[in-house]
Amino acid sequence: MLLEVSGLTKSFGQKPIISDISFTCKTAEILGVFGKNGSGKSTLLKTIYGTLNANSINISIDGKSISPKNIIPSKLISYLPQGSFLPKELKVRHAIPLFYKGDKQDKIFYAPRVSSFENKKTGQLSMGELRYLETLLIAHLGHPFLLLDEPFSMVEPLFKELIKELFLELKSKKGIIVTDHYYRDVLEITDRNFLLREGKKIDINNTSDLTTNGYLNSEDS
Repeated sequence: MLLEVSGLTKSFGQKPIISDISFTCKTAEILGVFGKNGSGKSTLLKTIYGTLNANSINISIDGKSISPKNIIPSKLISYLPQGSFLPKELKVRHAIPLFYKGDKQDKIFYAPRVSSFENKKTGQLSMGELRYLETLLIAHLGHPFLLLDEPFSMVEPLFKELIKELFLELKSKKGIIVTDHYYRDVLEITDRNFLLREGKKIDINNTSDLTTNGYLNSEDS
């Protein structure tokens, strides 16, 4: 399947954030989106998902146009927000059935490391455990496209690796768009990348491109 986004423009008041950008993502592909704080990465994902109104946006899936307001009910695109979404007093073993019924729960319960924290409340989990759990819950939904806002942020190395393995496993049947400041983790799993800078889209192939275009300092790369 092919997701096409074109003519995406978004401003807040008089401040332009994204200026008429277009891109595609197909199943069996991971697309990385880079940008400094305030560059519009989260805005881009939210406007596609339909939780934030764009000034203008055209979305089509396999050539069929779809309105952002119909994205959620269509179950074509799932979205992992930047902030946690699970109630802190809810035990992990009780959270999983809220998303999956019957045998479908096994994908989460039997995922690596989940058994080590399934009896904890989500508010007691480490950042890595919580992000990994929430990623599992969203990523295994049947939607063919997946938007991920900073899945690696503040996550311990063990869980970063588990999350990357999960994305590579799911890649065969999903198109994945991921944004994160942990650029090395993103570049490790992506097929294509672009940078948002001053509202424009700049194609990125490697860390040198990130440096050339002002995202990294030379000593960072």
